[in-house]
Amino acid sequence: MMTDTDKLAERIRKRFDHNQAKRVLREKYSAKMHFAYNGGMWLAGPELLSMLNVCPDETAVLLDTNSNPIKIDVAELELAVQQRWQEQMNAWHAEYEALKRER
Repeated sequence: MMTDTDKLAERIRKRFDHNQAKRVLREKYSAKMHFAYNGGMWLAGPELLSMLNVCPDETAVLLDTNSNPIKIDVAELELAVQQRWQEQMNAWHAEYEALKRER
């Protein structure tokens, strides 16, 4: 039979494991947001999407994640960023929901 202290320790252990699992998920999907395009490495996310949305021309020169100037087709890169972002966020959400049910 478990004492109150044992029950509390078990709850704390599960809570810690849950928080650690959330950190692992965040790291896993943050890494998956990186992708190559036109000779540069890019990080799919709101910042890049915003930058692409305000580009007035069809082509632009932007700095990639390695601070290299890369000439890009704005519409093409925007589509690639949106797809990568949405795919990874959907997968992350699905894994997070499964993790919440395990708790």
